Amino acid sequence: MAHSIYICSAEGNTGKSTVALGTLDTLSRRATRVGVFRPIARSTEERDYVLELLLAHDGVIELGYDESIGVTYDDVHSDPEAALATIVRRFKAIEARCDVVVVIGSDYTDVGSPTELAFNARIAANLGAPVLLVVGGRVTQGRGASERLGYTDARTPDELAQITELAVEELEREHASLLGVVANRADPDRLDSIVDAVRSASSAIGGPEASVSVWAIPEDQYLVAPSMRSVMRAVGGELYAGDPELLEREALGVVVAAMSMENVLAWLTEGAVVVVPGDRSEVLLGVLTAHASATFPSIAGIVLNGGFPVSETVERLIEGLKSGLPIIRTELSSYDTALAITQTRGKLAAESQRKRDTALALFEKHVDGVELLDRLDVARTDVVTPLMFEYGLLARAREARKHIVLPEGYDDRILRAAATLLARDVADLTILGEEIEIRSRAIGLGLDISRATVLSNHDHVLVYRFADEYQRRRAHKGVTLEQARDTVQDVSYFGTMMVELGLADGMVSGAMHTTAHTIRPAFEVIKTKPDVDVVSSVFLMALADRVLVYGDCAVVPDPTAEQLADIAISSAQTAARFGIEPRVAMLSYSTGESGSGADVDKVRRATALVRERAPELPVEGPIQYDAAADAAVARTKLPGSSVAGRATVFVFPDLNTGNNTYKAVQRSAGAVAIGPVLQGLRKPVNDLSRGALVQDIVNTVAITAIQAAS
Repeated sequence: MAHSIYICSAEGNTGKSTVALGTLDTLSRRATRVGVFRPIARSTEERDYVLELLLAHDGVIELGYDESIGVTYDDVHSDPEAALATIVRRFKAIEARCDVVVVIGSDYTDVGSPTELAFNARIAANLGAPVLLVVGGRVTQGRGASERLGYTDARTPDELAQITELAVEELEREHASLLGVVANRADPDRLDSIVDAVRSASSAIGGPEASVSVWAIPEDQYLVAPSMRSVMRAVGGELYAGDPELLEREALGVVVAAMSMENVLAWLTEGAVVVVPGDRSEVLLGVLTAHASATFPSIAGIVLNGGFPVSETVERLIEGLKSGLPIIRTELSSYDTALAITQTRGKLAAESQRKRDTALALFEKHVDGVELLDRLDVARTDVVTPLMFEYGLLARAREARKHIVLPEGYDDRILRAAATLLARDVADLTILGEEIEIRSRAIGLGLDISRATVLSNHDHVLVYRFADEYQRRRAHKGVTLEQARDTVQDVSYFGTMMVELGLADGMVSGAMHTTAHTIRPAFEVIKTKPDVDVVSSVFLMALADRVLVYGDCAVVPDPTAEQLADIAISSAQTAARFGIEPRVAMLSYSTGESGSGADVDKVRRATALVRERAPELPVEGPIQYDAAADAAVARTKLPGSSVAGRATVFVFPDLNTGNNTYKAVQRSAGAVAIGPVLQGLRKPVNDLSRGALVQDIVNTVAITAIQAAS
């Protein structure tokens, strides 16, 4: 039987989508098949962005948009009973395929009917889903054109208690079960008082024996602020100039530049969108210049209103500035443009990385995920999905809290990954690059890397310190001090020297550089552990239900028997470090004593060396892949083996075999390949694929932090 949770609110604009995303994310850590269902479609004219956000989550099973919706508002108005029957029927079809289903109640986008909560309660009761009630900690007020977008008036604990009491009474009248209450967008300075007041109000209805969990999530300005892309849609505009990627930045305020340039400059604020009449080219250029200046705030964008053409000379000047700042052109008047912007709500949509990171970070910090899972009675499972494994990595890295250096600060993927890592408190970061350039790019992309250290690889003090140390270590190779100064300014060498001298605990690079460029400095400076003769690598292969370790797939082309034994022992240690019980299969084209030849003899010799050096380690070899992975084949080829059919660590005889096999499994079996993870170094340095995705970088930083803590 699936366990479901119904997330609803008593009014609109409570930020219910934040709670829904956080709940879904939490459930994905324990359940393998998570579904999403929306009983009443938010809109029939456009797709429901909340539903799309949740369906895009990696933890959700393959569900179509249409099958995840029950009915429309029109259906409810026309025949509520028939609509309810349809909702139940369509929900049951989703439930049958899932371990747990997150149900998102309606959004009060219709007419704000006072009976809407009652109908949501009826739905929850008929679905058998306990309710997680979301109450809004803010009341949206009227906003002037120069005020911060999303300006709100905080509700007091007593006001929130009153709203909770009325909502809980409504739920009880319709026989819905209350699991918990989340006071969202709450006053950050009164969270404890709010929790106490809401808990008192919710228990007053059901009695002291009624166990209801209560949490409070504070207001965050970025979650309620619209993106520049949303602003562009709201004013019916088009991108006239600037970088389209910067349209994802949040607009934190609006300034109408219907005044002289000198006065406009005084009104500019960080993250504001500036409305400039299209015929005021001097104001446009002044705002662009101020944005580029280090002494003025960085704005989110400019909206040129009125539909006036921009002169050719001004266009040429704008093009030459190459600022990247989005400039949107609209036909609306100044008043209508400002009104449209101030009425635009921020959306927690799938394309907004900062909003998603912020929402998940807030939920993780203020809602007890373990308590929520236990309340829902979601059983633990022996299955480990890729998403579960990734969550485990982030959790362990968060506990370790190590300092990782990222040398490739000019790659947007690195900045996006850094923003996620910092928002989720996974690690402390140093990003290499010129500070004004790196931070400006991050701000333009709508990313928050304010907690990262940004350090130039040309920093004179560190260059001289690193050069002295590098020259001393490489003097036997004829390296002069002048050569050393040139060398250590390379980002890979600079980052490696930071790790070696204790200024960082580990390094992750390779998004813009080759594997050799990334790891050569580590070979020269950090070197191997005392008991290891060769640096090798593994991929953590996250299959649908378990995680395997493949090595070596990236570093050693044709290992000797001694090197192969090193790789096996290092790979087993890496497996144990990441919670995988090591059972090592030394792979070859034959199993047991059935084959002969130089290649299989090498594997046989390596297996003997592993048993000699690590007698406690379960190892089998030579063994074919099918006998190592498939229990039925193992019973035929190697009956009684403790490894055959149960192997978790697969050691390939050469790089050609290992690299091709991991890629074949990755593509054909849909496995998530995490790595390469370098092993054998005294301090952790890890390489990225130049095609790495943002999540790949996040995972690799987490792995590096865990290695640094071991």
